[in-house]
Amino acid sequence: MKIGENLINKVKEKIAISDVYRQPEDQITITVDRNDLPEAVRILYYDLGGWLSSMVPNDERQINGNYTLYYILSMEGGKMTPDDEIVKEDKCWITVKTYIPANDPTYPSVTLKVPAAVWYEREAFDMFGLTAVGLPDPRRLMVSDDWPEGLFPLRKDSMDYRHRPNPVDHKDEPEHEFIKPEGAGVLDVPLGPLHITSDEPGHFRLYCDGDTIIDADYRLFYQHRGMEKLAENRMNYDQMGYLAERVCGICGYAHSIACIEAAEKAIGLEIPLRAQAMRVICLEIERLHSHLLNIGLACEVTGNVNAFMHIFRIREFSMELAQLVTGGRKTYGNVVVGGLRRDMTGNEIKQSLKILETIETQTNEVWDAVMDDKNQIKRWKGVGILDKQVARDFSAVGPNVRGSGFKRDSRYDHPYDFLTQLDFDIPTEDGCDVFARETVRYKELLQSVSIIRQCFEMMPGGLTVIKPQTLIKPQAFAIGNDEAPRGENIHWIMHGNAQKVYRWRCRAATYNNWPSLRYQFRGNTIADAALIVCSLDPCYSCTERVTVVDVKSNKSKILTHKDLKRYSQSLKNHPLKNL
Repeated sequence: MKIGENLINKVKEKIAISDVYRQPEDQITITVDRNDLPEAVRILYYDLGGWLSSMVPNDERQINGNYTLYYILSMEGGKMTPDDEIVKEDKCWITVKTYIPANDPTYPSVTLKVPAAVWYEREAFDMFGLTAVGLPDPRRLMVSDDWPEGLFPLRKDSMDYRHRPNPVDHKDEPEHEFIKPEGAGVLDVPLGPLHITSDEPGHFRLYCDGDTIIDADYRLFYQHRGMEKLAENRMNYDQMGYLAERVCGICGYAHSIACIEAAEKAIGLEIPLRAQAMRVICLEIERLHSHLLNIGLACEVTGNVNAFMHIFRIREFSMELAQLVTGGRKTYGNVVVGGLRRDMTGNEIKQSLKILETIETQTNEVWDAVMDDKNQIKRWKGVGILDKQVARDFSAVGPNVRGSGFKRDSRYDHPYDFLTQLDFDIPTEDGCDVFARETVRYKELLQSVSIIRQCFEMMPGGLTVIKPQTLIKPQAFAIGNDEAPRGENIHWIMHGNAQKVYRWRCRAATYNNWPSLRYQFRGNTIADAALIVCSLDPCYSCTERVTVVDVKSNKSKILTHKDLKRYSQSLKNHPLKNL
């Protein structure tokens, strides 16, 4: 029996499936009627042990006259208990596909049955104008308040969309409404968009009873960079790797790998073993410097600057390691379709092994010192609880979900590249709090050192790159996945003509962690809020809008791009402009 065949048969018992498509073998796409969509996703999610890894809206009117939705589920078991897991041989990806008529761009909301779909369905409207009927939270997600109505950037008939349109007058548009709990005496505390504990913007509204947070709401996407639109029909696949690296300044290499491997899998391209091993090395180097950064920041946010400086001293060794492997202190600019641009020498491998010993020894020493600090542990324990059921409902990823006891890791559930030949563990903790998440990161640092060491010691010979004969396979699509430092990254690519991208969907790990954050705020104090956000290791984008709060009237106003430009020009002749 083929991989996933048993799961598909169970869905067929309740839902009519019009088509089953495999590309590659462990990536299965089933097509259902749009009215059956919510139940099909629910069955796979809760009954059969799936997790919602991504949802891809696509404008396929040029291909079949419809819009199309792809709900991508990682079939690995619910994992609420140690026995609730699918056997390794049956783990796969199942995508539920449905067509949305162009003259009726609506579909029944999946969120009502699977809460993890909420952000995806809000985004589908912002970008494509596809309305999820019954969606509990239909507010704008990605576009700003002053974005013109009726302009949906990722529709193919928006190909003339090159620049941000002139914003509409903000006075005629409703401001984004934060959901505030009812009741007298609820204090509204804004955190951000710009805050001293974060170098990126996120607007959090904390609703408090005294000093205790009883609920929260937040808004992100303060600058949508339009990267998916930029990729369409303009870039070849080697250029796509460079673009994907710019998704994140910390784990850009993980995005590049997931993006390029999606393109490779869509045409069935197998890269050389040496390139596979070196890709894994670079991914784990990225995990080293990212986890060290987050553990250090989790100390700094609580005032432990001394621990932060010692951890950053160790982090410097990971940057030296990256330079030996790729030629640069970041692992960027090295991925191409078919492998890698740069090989390593034997001497570089020897130097790398010595650096690994230093990282391992000093990491253990500093962690032991942090664990001896009772005040530090007190600030971490019991703070920011991510309940297991909430994590299950919202498909959280990375250390965020592993700190709540779930053995979820793309390297374990869907191993890629050279990982199938390596021996490593997936650390989990049951505390569900900040302490559990940081402990998971510490243990993963040691596992990353082990994985890199194994790759060096088992390094295959041969080429690091092969040139594919062709990438022209129109409408072929596939998933590229890897375990970035923050969790599972999912890239979905549909090939177009002339070796160009028809549709690229990038889902970063933090995207799946944001929706459940409000539950982690509840019951904590205002002083813990920044630490809870930090423990997610979140990835924001840059900002071009701010919220101004008038402390006298307790009213807020969002300053648009137009407002900021006008205010900036008014300061040109200010008498203090040269100070």
